[in-house]
Amino acid sequence: MSSNFHFLLILVFLISLQPTISTSSSSIDLIQKTCMNTKYYDLCVSSLKSDSTSLKADTKGLATIMVKIGMVNATATNTFLSSHELVLNTTNYTNNDLVLMKKLLKDCADKYALATNALQDSLQDLNNEVYDYAYLHVMAAADYPNVCHNGFKRNPRLDYPTQLAIREDGFKHICDVVLGILDALGW
Repeated sequence: MSSNFHFLLILVFLISLQPTISTSSSSIDLIQKTCMNTKYYDLCVSSLKSDSTSLKADTKGLATIMVKIGMVNATATNTFLSSHELVLNTTNYTNNDLVLMKKLLKDCADKYALATNALQDSLQDLNNEVYDYAYLHVMAAADYPNVCHNGFKRNPRLDYPTQLAIREDGFKHICDVVLGILDALGW
């Protein structure tokens, strides 16, 4: 439970943190204009404003910042899943179900590691201005949690953990923001 609390605390911090240096209106205007192209405007604006480098970034730089935020999120979820905290908090399963739960959570952790790798690849694509591949890598990253979720759907005796569902939604929202910013690049 404490790592879930820490995750939520970090997420709230990122969303609510305001830049600590003075900002020019053109920097804020670019952030707001860019975020208008995304599904999650508030998440986009608050995430970008929480990173002081966004104030000097162009649209490509804003995409890079959001990809890095996605990588941090996916890595944190991988670490959370690897800690087996979710298994320790389950008491209503048989031993066979607990073994299956551990396997599913390991598979999920692996999928979030792959999501991180896909986002790393998108950073390279952004750097090389190969935006179509960057887009594909972000789409792949956003899809990895579906594989995790589907593992639980195939095993109806096991409930999909609420804490994991929250993390999945947050990660997918971040990826959706990145995709919206990539669309704004007009490739």
